[in-house]
Amino acid sequence: MPAIAVLLIAFTVVLVVYVGLGLKIVRQYEAGLVERFGKFRELLDPGLHLIVPFIDRIRRVDMREIVVDVPPQEVITKDNVVVTVDAVVYYQATDPQKLVYNVQNFVLAATKLAQTNLRNVVGDLQLDDALTSRETINAQLRNILDEATDVWGTRVVRVEIQRIDPPADVTDAMHRQMKAERLRRAVVTEAEGEKTSQILKAEGVKAARVLEAQGQAEAIKEVANAERYQKETVAEGEGKAIERVFGAIHTGDASPEVIAIRYLESLTKIADGRATKIFMPAEMSGILGSVGVIGELLKDSSTPPAS
Repeated sequence: MPAIAVLLIAFTVVLVVYVGLGLKIVRQYEAGLVERFGKFRELLDPGLHLIVPFIDRIRRVDMREIVVDVPPQEVITKDNVVVTVDAVVYYQATDPQKLVYNVQNFVLAATKLAQTNLRNVVGDLQLDDALTSRETINAQLRNILDEATDVWGTRVVRVEIQRIDPPADVTDAMHRQMKAERLRRAVVTEAEGEKTSQILKAEGVKAARVLEAQGQAEAIKEVANAERYQKETVAEGEGKAIERVFGAIHTGDASPEVIAIRYLESLTKIADGRATKIFMPAEMSGILGSVGVIGELLKDSSTPPAS
């Protein structure tokens, strides 16, 4: 009886240990590959699983992104300039079975593949294009690596070119070129500013002269209008005065003698003591005849009557 109890206890312990060896935990970021006698049997999801100890073997695959640092390497550009290129590639497993069985050392294989394609992509570009087209290089390299690593059960998340360093002499020449270009831009900007200033100044002088000429023209126009208005007013007044005189003559039924006397008074005002010559109109003879008649009448009126 004691021997049976001991055997039972021993069997229980062995069973517990056996079961304990068969219990496997697959973490959330992992995928489990179960191999039985070296052959793939099944794929385990994250969680607690039971396998057959000593018969089944579990291989865990990290499904998180893998960062592969591509070592700096020298690349010859299309215009025969040697540059040093450093890049970083981000991979992520999509098929754990392919990742385990299709490639022996994924990190090493991915690094060599990235180096080779990096030399090809950068080698097809001029130096200036390589320095200013990092996004283009990243996109091209990502497409190439993604297609090449699909057979390994991974995908390329992104590729980042960390630096592209030209030789020291090329860098110095680029600095001098950039300095000369900036100096040229400064000179051009200053010249354009001076040109704009002169143009604006000339336009200002032109506008001032135009405004001054317009002002003078307006002033002359106003003066001319005023003079014309004055002359029109005077002429209108004189016309009305002549009309009134003419009307008064006809209304008052003035005699030729009165008209002759007014005519002489007018001649006196015309001469005004300053005229040396006076041109008499043709009808003056008739008027003088009337004046003679008037003189005779005055003489007859002044002679006293005979007694």
